[in-house]
Amino acid sequence: MRKKLAAVVVVLQIVVALQLVLAGAIPPANAQAQTPASAYPAMAPLDQYLIADKDSEIALARSAAPKSISDAAEVMVLTRDGYATAAKGTNGFLCIVERGWAAPSDSPDFWNPKLRGPNCYNPAAAKSYVPIYLMRTKLVLAGKSRPEIVAESESALKTNQLPSLEPGAMCYMLSKSQYLGDEGKSWHPHLMFFVAGDVEKTWGADQPGSPIIASNNPEEGVTIFMVLVPKWSDGTPAPAAGH
Repeated sequence: MRKKLAAVVVVLQIVVALQLVLAGAIPPANAQAQTPASAYPAMAPLDQYLIADKDSEIALARSAAPKSISDAAEVMVLTRDGYATAAKGTNGFLCIVERGWAAPSDSPDFWNPKLRGPNCYNPAAAKSYVPIYLMRTKLVLAGKSRPEIVAESESALKTNQLPSLEPGAMCYMLSKSQYLGDEGKSWHPHLMFFVAGDVEKTWGADQPGSPIIASNNPEEGVTIFMVLVPKWSDGTPAPAAGH
C-alpha cells in the first residue's frame, strides 16, 4: 500500500488489518491480530446469535441511520428460520442487524456470536445487495460450513439466482451500539457504497488525502467503498479517525 498522509495512515491500517465485518463494517487495526482465528472456529449455538426481545432488535436496526430515514424503513429481525419482516416500511429503505457471517469467510469473527452490525440499506441495496446476506444466513442456519457457504453463494451469483447489483446501492452504519469485533466494537460511523467488480482505483480510494476507504470482496463480486462521517445517527459527535 502506498505511503499515506499521517491523518489517513491510522484509518487505513485499521482497514487493511481486518476483513470486513457485517457487509463491510470494520474494527480497529489490532482486531485481527488480537482475535485469533481459533477463537471462533465453528458456529456457536443458535441462541447466542438471536436477540430474544424483538423490539430491542428493531430499535438496534433503526439506529443505523438518522430517524428521518429509519423510522419509515422496513425492519427485518433474525429468527430461527432466517430473517423475517418485523416492521413494514414506506420509503424503500431496509434496516437490519447483521451477524458475523456477513464478513468474508476468512474473517476471524465470522462465527463470533457477539457481533451486531446495524445497517440501513437504501432501496437499490435492499433489492440487490441484501439478498446475498439473506442467502448466506439461510445456509448458516442449514448447518453449512464456511466453504459450502462461499461456494453456494458464488454459484447463485454466477447463475443469476441472486439479483445483479443495482447502481447507487449504499447503506448507513451510524449506530453507537454497533459491535463490529471484540476489539472494534463501535469503531466509527460511516457510509458504505457498493459497486460491482474490483473497481477500487476508479474511485481514487486509499490514495493520499482521499477520504474514501475501499475493500474488494470477491466472494460477493463487489467493491465496498467506505466514507467516515463525523456524527452518530442520533446527531452526537463521533470520535476522530484514529481514536
